[in-house]
Amino acid sequence: MNRLLLLSAAVLLTACGSGETDKIGRASTVFNMLGKNDRIEVEGFDDPDVQGVACYISYAKKGGLKEMVNLEEDASDASVSCVQTASSISFDETAVHKPKEVFKRGTSFAFKSRQIIRYYDPKRKTFAYLVYSDKIVQGSPKNSLSVVSCFGSNLQTNIPQAGTSGKILAGTCMISNPIENPDKR
Repeated sequence: MNRLLLLSAAVLLTACGSGETDKIGRASTVFNMLGKNDRIEVEGFDDPDVQGVACYISYAKKGGLKEMVNLEEDASDASVSCVQTASSISFDETAVHKPKEVFKRGTSFAFKSRQIIRYYDPKRKTFAYLVYSDKIVQGSPKNSLSVVSCFGSNLQTNIPQAGTSGKILAGTCMISNPIENPDKR
């Protein structure tokens, strides 16, 4: 029975992981005699559906003896910052139209998680990335938001490009499958 419980817990924890992220760094906040120190960790990842955008998340991580046996519960404190990482951003507008979870990480044994949801504003050609934590019973109102606009440096808009059938250029974004009448959602 105990083995079955441990196996179930391991499967749940694995399911709470996210896609490809890179560990960028960490800063210790509280010294612990046993186990790792409490710390702030920083990770980076590329948005899987929006080429040319990367996000960086920083979050509080509880260390100590509880972390060694995977029973810690991390604080709901987190921050996200997303930036343009290429000369242009490209995406399929119909594919990014609905909100999508682009990051998820378990922050307790199995009942709490931290995630980043990407929202797309077709009227303004802007992406908003929201990080927050939730629990099965009650989440936290603590959150952070980062926005990436197609018009960060180039003010051209809705210009069809030669040899790019069905695509438009909006600022620094090359958009395939543009949405008709983005104001009417």
